[in-house]
Amino acid sequence: RIQMDFVYTAYTEDRRLVKGRVTAVTEEVATELLGYGGYRVVTLKQTLPLINREKLMSRFTRIKPADIVMFSRQLALLLESGTDIVTSLDLLQNQITNQTLKRIINEVASDIRGGTSMSAAMSKHPQAFSQIYHRAISAGEQGGNLEVVLRQMADYIEKSIVTQKQIKSALTYPIIVFIVAIGVVLILVTKVFPTFAGLYAQFGAELPAVTRALIGITNWTNHYIVYLLLGIVLVVGLIFTYIRSPAGKYRW
Repeated sequence: RIQMDFVYTAYTEDRRLVKGRVTAVTEEVATELLGYGGYRVVTLKQTLPLINREKLMSRFTRIKPADIVMFSRQLALLLESGTDIVTSLDLLQNQITNQTLKRIINEVASDIRGGTSMSAAMSKHPQAFSQIYHRAISAGEQGGNLEVVLRQMADYIEKSIVTQKQIKSALTYPIIVFIVAIGVVLILVTKVFPTFAGLYAQFGAELPAVTRALIGITNWTNHYIVYLLLGIVLVVGLIFTYIRSPAGKYRW
């Protein structure tokens, strides 16, 4: 059957008023799911299947690794203090400013209310939680040390951020030099060499083979520069596509 989204307002067991979203087949099932989670429903309304501006904007908001680090540490702190997972997620959801992550946390909390484990709920959102992340969470759930695993994953992501910054810093200078070198070669081939080629042609002198080859390459480039640029764009596109594939990503 088709799953539907419902927006609810409910009271918790300690009389706190909370709002959120739950996914269920029918309104009755949604009420039962919330009841199992310790919520007494005040209002429950199905969301219309039209364009949701908040949800649409969240699709284009990138989740930064630092957001996951902060989320992991805060969740570990709340769980350590004795707060249950669903309540912890609800509290964190209200503090998160990233709309994409906020929507994902809401969906994870809804899945947990429906009886899904946190690791399984997180595995549905690879744009936020990597494979190693939700598998580590699964190990933490089975071992009963979820808070420790959350902090370990936060440390791991932080180290990954530092490593990525170092790699980018190391590659920035060679990439700039490479781009400048290509620009200089293009200027030489399209502007400088043709001038000398015309000068040599006027003299009628016998040119060395290397010089004739260079002039030939220059003439060919000037005639087919558009096709050459299109070819470069095509090659770069193919390389980019390959890098995004599993095998290409591993080798990159």
